[in-house]
Amino acid sequence: MSDAIKHECGIALVRLLKPLNYYKEKYGSSFYGLQKMYLMLEKQHNRGQDGAGFASIKLDMEPGERFMSRVRSCDPQPIKDIFNTINMRINNVEEGLPTQDLSSKALKSAFPYVGELMLGHLRYGTFGKNTIESVHPFLRQNNWMHRNLIVAGNFNLTNVNELFENLVALGQHPKEKADTVTVMEKIGHFLDDSVAKLYKKLKSEGFDKQAASSEIAKRLNIAKILRKASKNWDGGYVIGGLLGHGDSFVLRDPAGIRPAFFYRDDEVVVVASERPAIQTVFDVPMTAIREINPGDALIIKKSGEVSNVGINAPTSRLACSFERIYFSRGNDADIYNERKALGRLLFPKIHDSVNGELKNTVFSYIPNTAETSFYGLVQRAQDFMLEQSEAAILKEDKLSPDRLKALLSPRPRIEKVILKDVKLRTFITEDSSRDDLVAHVYDITYGSVNKDDNLVIIDDSIVRGTTLQKSILKILDRLGPKKIVVVSSAPQIRYPDCYGIDMARLEDLIAFRAMLALLEKNNKNAQLKMVYEKAKATINHKTIDIQNHVKPLYDQFTDVEISEQISVMLRTKDINAEVDVIFQSVANLHEACPKNKGDWYFTGNYPTDGGNKVVNQAYINFYEGKKGRAY
Repeated sequence: MSDAIKHECGIALVRLLKPLNYYKEKYGSSFYGLQKMYLMLEKQHNRGQDGAGFASIKLDMEPGERFMSRVRSCDPQPIKDIFNTINMRINNVEEGLPTQDLSSKALKSAFPYVGELMLGHLRYGTFGKNTIESVHPFLRQNNWMHRNLIVAGNFNLTNVNELFENLVALGQHPKEKADTVTVMEKIGHFLDDSVAKLYKKLKSEGFDKQAASSEIAKRLNIAKILRKASKNWDGGYVIGGLLGHGDSFVLRDPAGIRPAFFYRDDEVVVVASERPAIQTVFDVPMTAIREINPGDALIIKKSGEVSNVGINAPTSRLACSFERIYFSRGNDADIYNERKALGRLLFPKIHDSVNGELKNTVFSYIPNTAETSFYGLVQRAQDFMLEQSEAAILKEDKLSPDRLKALLSPRPRIEKVILKDVKLRTFITEDSSRDDLVAHVYDITYGSVNKDDNLVIIDDSIVRGTTLQKSILKILDRLGPKKIVVVSSAPQIRYPDCYGIDMARLEDLIAFRAMLALLEKNNKNAQLKMVYEKAKATINHKTIDIQNHVKPLYDQFTDVEISEQISVMLRTKDINAEVDVIFQSVANLHEACPKNKGDWYFTGNYPTDGGNKVVNQAYINFYEGKKGRAY
C-alpha cells in the first residue's frame, strides 16, 4: 500500500489440554506452549507494530503461589523483546535446577510464564498513545481467583462515551475513558456480580468459603456474563479473555466484522485472527480450522470442555473486506485467490485506458501487498492476448511459420519498475515531517520503460494519495512514459472507518477531497452547510434513526467523475506524462470477496448505528476545522 494505514490488531489464544510433562515427552520440550505462542505471534506480525503482550494462567496452583503472569512491550521489536524477557527468566531458573525430570506441577512452580492457558496480542494503535499502558493484555486483579480477568482484543467500539456513563451509573470509577478499559470493566462488573450470586447460593447449600471457591469455578456461566456485558456494544470486535481459575473465551461481534479462527484436538485449543497462522504453526489442514461465527463466543472451561455459544444475535454478515484486500497475510488459500480475482477484474478498465495498446504497455505493481493482485491482472492480460492471437489464426487460411510465430508472440510486458526502500518507514505519523520523507520511500528501475509506453502500476488501495503525489508519480515520470495508469484493486475509500482501521478524518481521504472539488466546480458548495446542519441536528439524539448525511454529497457524481478528479489532483505541474487513476468497482469487490462484504469505507453503508454517528461526527469535525477524531 502506497499510503500506509494501520493494520488490525491480532490475537492468539492457546489452551493446552494435557499436563505439561505430556508435551515434554512427546515433543521434547516443557515449553511447548510458549514456543507455539511465539510462532503464533510472529506469523501474525503484520497485524501489530506498536506493541505486543503475553499473559498466562497456571491451573491448580496452591494459595500463595503465582498463577498469573503478564509481560508487555512497546519496543520497536516487541515480540522479540517479550520472549527475550521470558527466556532470560526461564534460563535463570534452569541453571539452578538439579534435574529436568519434573512433574507438571513442579514445572509450573519452577518456571515463570509456563502455564496451560496463554493469551497473546499484537497492537496497532488506532486511538491513544503508544505507551506500555496502552498495550494489551489488560489485567483486572482480585484476591478471589475467579474475579481475576485478563483481556486482549482486536476491536474498536463507537459508543465508548455511552458505555463509560453506564459504568459510572453502576457505581464504578473507571481510570480511563477508552474502549479497552470500558470492555474490561464491563465484563468485570458482571463477572463480580455472578461470583457474588453464586457464592450466596452455595452458602445457602451448606458450602463453606473454601469449598465454595472450587464450586464457583465449575458453575460460572461465562456465556451469561458475556451476554450481559456486550449487550450495548456497538462496533467490530474479537475479544479474548482469561479468568484466574482457568476459564477462557473469545467473543466475536454480531456482524463478523473482525476475524477469528480456531482449531481443537485432544492436545490443544487455539484461536487466532488469521487462519494460516494456525495451519502453519500446528501443521493442520485448512479444513480442520473453523471460524467463530458472528455473535458467538468460543468458551473453554477449566475442565477443558469447549463450546461455541451464541451470545448476541447475528446480524447481516459484513466481515471487513480490507482483511482480504490488505490486512491479512496473503498466504491464506482463499485470500490469495481473492486478491488475484481483484486484479483480474480490473483488466477491462485498464484495456480501455490504454486504448487497447497492450503491446506498448508495461505492467508493474507497488510492493508488496499489491503483488498478488498484479499476478491476477497479468494472467488476465495474457489470456486476453492469447484469445486475440487465436482469433487471428482462425481467420487466416494459410500461415507461414514466421506469421504464426508473430501471431503467438505477444505477451504482457512485465517489469519491476518500482522498489520500496525498506530502510524508510511509510507509517510516519507526524504530518510536519511526512511530506519530505515519503518522497524518498520508493526508487525506480531506470531503463525499464520506453518513452512511447503506457505504464500500468497496480496498488492495493489509495487512501490519502499523499505518497502517490509526493513520490511515486514523480519518480515514475522520470522514466518518460507517455501515460501512467495507477490502478487500485480496492474501490474509492470515501468514508472513515470506526471498527479498527485508522481512518478517522474525512479530509484525509483523497476521494472526499475530490468530491469537494467537484462540488466547487459545479457551484454546489452551499450543500456543505446543509449537510453540516443535518449532521449537527441529529448527532446527539439517541431516539431517532441516525442516517449517513454525507452520502448524498457523493451521490451527485459518478465513480468515473470522482476518479477523473483524483487524476487531476494527483498530477502536479512538474509531471509530463498523462495520468489516469482507476479504481475497483464495489460490485467487482463483492464478486472477488463474496464472504467479506463489509464495505462501509467505500459505500457508507455502516453495519451499526454507531458507524453512521461516526461519519456524521467526522463531517462536523471537518466543517468546523477540528482535527480531533470522530470516535
